[in-house]
Amino acid sequence: MNKSHDRHRAPRIPSGPKRDIPEGLWEKCPQCEQMLYTKELEQHQRVCKHCQHHFPLSARERIALLLDPGSFAEADAALLSVDTLRFQGVRSYADRLAHYQQKSGLSDAVICGMGRIEGKPISLAVMDFQFLGGSMGSVVGEKITRAIERGAREKKPVVIVSASGGARMYEGMLSLLQMAKTSAALVRLKRARMPFLSILTNPTMAGVTASFASLGDIILAEPRAMIGFAGARVIRETTHQELPKGFQTAEFLYEKGLIDQIVHRHRLRAVISTLLDYLAPTPGDREEPVKAIQAE
Repeated sequence: MNKSHDRHRAPRIPSGPKRDIPEGLWEKCPQCEQMLYTKELEQHQRVCKHCQHHFPLSARERIALLLDPGSFAEADAALLSVDTLRFQGVRSYADRLAHYQQKSGLSDAVICGMGRIEGKPISLAVMDFQFLGGSMGSVVGEKITRAIERGAREKKPVVIVSASGGARMYEGMLSLLQMAKTSAALVRLKRARMPFLSILTNPTMAGVTASFASLGDIILAEPRAMIGFAGARVIRETTHQELPKGFQTAEFLYEKGLIDQIVHRHRLRAVISTLLDYLAPTPGDREEPVKAIQAE
């Protein structure tokens, strides 16, 4: 009986060595948990084809997505952060800076310069969350301030794409001063009658949200982006109240009026271009109203 049973058993196939899937070939969507082929994901601008989840983009990927090919000229690339406070922790601030500079290929958490969107010149700043959480220290604040001042000086609209955990704790009060500095630069941009478009991506938090990111003439956000000041847990423990559903999402803030429009990544370049058509002044615009504002 045992022999009969063995006769009908499926033949055993010898197992060979397991083939490992090359690292980076597939990515799992954190929203719908579908496995996505990395090359196909990149072709879709790193947006999940199943649930439309927007994966993070590096600063250089974002610049390539928004600007006309070959139109970007980087500025202030040589500015480097300094460990003024000689911060010491598990690792020193100087060590962390060196690590992230090597890992990301960036000098700091923002890239700034001049470029064009569908032929329209702009002054651009794009933050990169991969560099110390996109935190704003003295160099990031200075580069963003210079990008704003460049727009005012050269009479060009300013576009800033934010992705940040907030002020950089390694620089203490020096990082908090950047909130006031960038906001003051936007006052000068307004006096020059140049528009400022603020683009909020996931995440945009703390001191960045509390300064220039919330001061745009138009504020756009990507879908489901996390946007706020303090984290949800801190707010809940401070207020001793349950937070509303969807709190600190782009959709929640759109309902409350902070955000003007939620824009899918595939449409962002076209929407910015259209807004620039409406907001950017023509070459023949007079400058007398600007002088009147300054005189006041």
